Amino acid sequence: MTASQHLPRAAHLAQLNVATLRYPLDDPRMAAFVELLDPVNAAADATPGFVWRLVEEGAADATELRPAGDDVIVNMSVWETREALWDFAYRSGHLEVMRRRREWFERHVEAHLVLWWVPAGHLPTIDEALERLADLREHGPSPRAFTFTSSYTAAEAEAGWHLQAPPTLPAQATEGANTTRAESSPML
Repeated sequence: MTASQHLPRAAHLAQLNVATLRYPLDDPRMAAFVELLDPVNAAADATPGFVWRLVEEGAADATELRPAGDDVIVNMSVWETREALWDFAYRSGHLEVMRRRREWFERHVEAHLVLWWVPAGHLPTIDEALERLADLREHGPSPRAFTFTSSYTAAEAEAGWHLQAPPTLPAQATEGANTTRAESSPML
């Protein structure tokens, strides 16, 4: 065995957030949310630690992708660290948007956010993300699927990486979707 086989792999934090719409996106009651999409996504894209976010092919966001149901929108992104994602979500202008979420989205009774570590360079697919969310909902937090309040380290997750597909950088993370990558470093 060589020394390089003992070095830890670089890891990034993936996240999926699902939200059940109260109204269709073209409803006037959703106008404020829709108006915030571009500025919040631009802020995310410029945040230190941002790696990638899911966008629909030919669009600036993923709001028209509906892999979890017709009234459910998804947000999926990858970050260099847990702290980078936390800082964007809870220590930036994004927090004000989150405080208004009940205006636009139904309250979830089960987990709606899932975090998991991926090898650096791996871009998760929608199917992979939904499987992680289902795992969290069915089995609770684990190194495979967790939340901010019950998180695990990349080292704890690395033990299971041999069970995952090898890291890749696909042209598209999922059918009908495209990706965006920031030059410097985020999500809504």
